[in-house]
Amino acid sequence: MGRLGLLVPAKRVGRAMPIELTDEMIEAVNSALTDRLPCLVATASAEGIPDVSYRGSVLAFDREHLAFWERVKGETLANVEANPGVCVFYRNPQTRKGWRFYGTATVLRNGELREQIMAKVHPFEIGQDPERTGFAIYIRIDRIRDGSATIMERER
Repeated sequence: MGRLGLLVPAKRVGRAMPIELTDEMIEAVNSALTDRLPCLVATASAEGIPDVSYRGSVLAFDREHLAFWERVKGETLANVEANPGVCVFYRNPQTRKGWRFYGTATVLRNGELREQIMAKVHPFEIGQDPERTGFAIYIRIDRIRDGSATIMERER
């Protein structure tokens, strides 16, 4: 943080800073669907063919991870399985806040972490999967951008 309490962009040359979602980011992402501002999730196939889709189930799982519930099992799932690099885009035009979260996704078909993510999914979204046959997509955030500035980046 800068001396005025503002996030200071990470320098791209040899400097990295830890990923730690702010309270503002967590609140915004976790209330996105309720606020009628679902996040966009961008993926690409193994061949590099891009895809983007709205995902109302995106949530901040903790300060280093996002997650969402994959119930459709379509192109997004196929892309993540072939190429785990993803970008989640949040934007609120009224507050003029927006972030791009870049990371590495893991598909969780079963297990305790899948259950923990499922328990946090927005009630409307999980209600669309009454049999609970979907998968959790767990995203380790590697970089966060605000506009053109990288504000956090994990050391590689």
